Amino acid sequence: MSSLITEDEISHETALVWLEDTTDLDYVRQSLDRLPTRKSKPAYHRDGRMVGYALLGPTAKPSRASGTFRRRVFWLLPHDRDSEPEGLYTKGAPAEAVDPRTLEPRVKGYKTERSEGGPPSTAMQQLGITLPL
Repeated sequence: MSSLITEDEISHETALVWLEDTTDLDYVRQSLDRLPTRKSKPAYHRDGRMVGYALLGPTAKPSRASGTFRRRVFWLLPHDRDSEPEGLYTKGAPAEAVDPRTLEPRVKGYKTERSEGGPPSTAMQQLGITLPL
């Protein structure tokens, strides 16, 4: 879950690679996956689709036990809001979801009013303010 990702676990990230435009996505799910390389596109074994992934720098160390690297992967499931706007996540978002506009290398991101399915208040919109949740 994204709330369990700590800054030190993503401290070796150098870039985020997006496989699709995230402009119209209210949220993406993120997880730390054990992957065999620092940089190549990971294999994807979940339902749904991979939306992006993180690249690690040369100082990232593999696990002694498995030889794998922990890297963030961003993904969506078939029942997420982008595919089913009136579905399960019309309001609210999964625990591991974050607004993709809040993501950067070494920044775990956070939920926003938009990612939770609600528009900002009129006053907030007029002032151009968005608050993290």
